[in-house]
Amino acid sequence: MIKEDIIITNRLGIHARPASLLAQEAGKFKSDIFLIKEGIEINAKSIMGIMMLAAEKGAKLTLSLSGVDEDEAYKALKQVFKKIAEEDIYS
Repeated sequence: MIKEDIIITNRLGIHARPASLLAQEAGKFKSDIFLIKEGIEINAKSIMGIMMLAAEKGAKLTLSLSGVDEDEAYKALKQVFKKIAEEDIYS
């Protein structure tokens, strides 16, 4: 199992477009992948679940992965979060 806290730095937070990108990437893997915010745990393969978290700029999310390809999934999702944060691509 892998767990890591992630702080959302995109100025618009995680809204529809980045949520879609995260869900699509998570859906490529067999592992169970969850995002947790303030005790609410959602399946990261669900765009609606990600949107429900309403992760605004500065929000702390916990990324939790467990399964046969968790290492590969972790690396891929970290790249997605990095892209969202660094480029502020969906503003």
